[in-house]
Amino acid sequence: MVTEACKKNHVTVNGQVAKASKEVFPTDKVTFRKDQITQIITVLDIPDSRVGAKLVDIYRRNDTPPEVYQHLELLKLSKDHYRKTGTGRPTKKDRRDIDEFGNDIPEEDED
Repeated sequence: MVTEACKKNHVTVNGQVAKASKEVFPTDKVTFRKDQITQIITVLDIPDSRVGAKLVDIYRRNDTPPEVYQHLELLKLSKDHYRKTGTGRPTKKDRRDIDEFGNDIPEEDED
């Protein structure tokens, strides 16, 4: 996924567009967009070898402002509110649910 994002110029290191092979060093700021949020990560250190997912936070710091996460939460809540009212065009998920509901009803024989 990261390689694809780099090919589309969605990843920057210290303000410059980065390729997938770009080396990063401590104090570098990596910026990328994920889930409608522009994430800002600061590299604290480089591990000597690969580490598990639980240990990654030792080597990086998330500098994304908390207001961005609050804004995303408000967007999710507003989408849920408008979908609960039942107005507007059904989403793809709604249409699948409607189709499944119709398929669950057993057909009666006309004997």
